Amino acid sequence: MNVLNRNINNIFFIFVLSHLLIWTIVPSLTNKNLPLDTIEALAWGSNLDWGFNKHPPMSAFFPEVFFQIFGSQDWAYYLLSQIFIIIAFYYVFKLATEVLGNIKLSLISVLLLESIYFYNFTTPEFNVNVCQLPFWSLVVYYSWKIYETKEIKFIDCFLVGLFAALGFLSKYLFIYLMISIDLLFIWLIFIKKTRKFDFKYLITIEIFIVLLVPHFIWLYNNEFVTILYGLKRTGLEGSGVLDYLKYPIVFLFKQIGILIPFFFLIFLLIKKIKFKINFKDKKLLFLISINILPIVLMLITSLLTGSKIRTMWMTPFYLFFGVLFIYVLQSQINIKKLNSFLYGFLFLFFLSPILYSFISLNNTDKRTDYPGKEIATKAQIIWDKDFDKEIEFVTGNEWKAGNLSYHLKSRPVWEGFTNNQILNNSSQFICLDDICLGRY
Repeated sequence: MNVLNRNINNIFFIFVLSHLLIWTIVPSLTNKNLPLDTIEALAWGSNLDWGFNKHPPMSAFFPEVFFQIFGSQDWAYYLLSQIFIIIAFYYVFKLATEVLGNIKLSLISVLLLESIYFYNFTTPEFNVNVCQLPFWSLVVYYSWKIYETKEIKFIDCFLVGLFAALGFLSKYLFIYLMISIDLLFIWLIFIKKTRKFDFKYLITIEIFIVLLVPHFIWLYNNEFVTILYGLKRTGLEGSGVLDYLKYPIVFLFKQIGILIPFFFLIFLLIKKIKFKINFKDKKLLFLISINILPIVLMLITSLLTGSKIRTMWMTPFYLFFGVLFIYVLQSQINIKKLNSFLYGFLFLFFLSPILYSFISLNNTDKRTDYPGKEIATKAQIIWDKDFDKEIEFVTGNEWKAGNLSYHLKSRPVWEGFTNNQILNNSSQFICLDDICLGRY
């Protein structure tokens, strides 16, 4: 058994290493420029704060750390994204091992994630959705540690609070996972009364709130700009009566479409689909709470508000779907069909980077084809004609100005959209269309 476990662990590490290498190398070779969201994050990171006009700060913090180490090397930010992915995969694997009690099934539950395009095709673009993934998996894992034991440990509660705060500071939609887990514990403690309330639970809340205080102060001082941006993205202001029905239906069909390759792999693995649902099953109750309940809450949000749920917002919601379905269908799994599953997995595993490469090389009007380096070189030449000192700041939108901030050797600070006050106070500046470069 120990030899089998060691072999499975080796296969898992080969899988995550292969995933990391493929999805770092492929976009590095096929893209001429970093994607939009990554450039935005780097622009914000050049002028770090406790929040930005679109999102809270964590998605800018990590690229800035990498910039300080690697500079303007595009591959580093593809690597950063894949590090976040494999951390999430690792904690999915750990939870699966504890829930399923079968390391082979645990591996399968992670391999299934390669059939969901959130965890391959879209991952080269480091953004708020990718930034949530490790924290989502960590909160679930340490919530499970609290859930499955009678003696609650201080460290588990502390870590849930810590990672929940980091997840929320990545994207506010992280709250859907937190509410789902909280509802599970409230139901068990106060309604079913099968668990006793423990004051250690309050540690989680205290850590979470304390870590968010600086961001809340920033929000107040900046007129809640990130919340208003999020509401604007839902189309809430222009919602009509039909939207209360249309958007939830569209949302459901999109989720089904996303999961078609996932169900294809499931079909290759089982004899027949036969669900045995026992709501008294403690493990199943937890898996439903972390997988189904957050999606149901999103659907309810759309139904009640008529808001549009964008597909990419669902990126972290399916991390533990493999664990749920393998747990429910484990008695139906046909080991004789394992080879068919592996062939299906390998087909999808290699198909995704091949498609990504094909699209990247053949479609030449994408953001990743933007000549960021060339434009930065021309801007530097124009600047050097008039001034002999380094560029210290750049103003303009996150894309154009952000590319200059990233590619220019002096790494000027992005100061937001063109700001007359900054220009009036600057000692030297030039403006090229809607982009300005200058010194303080």
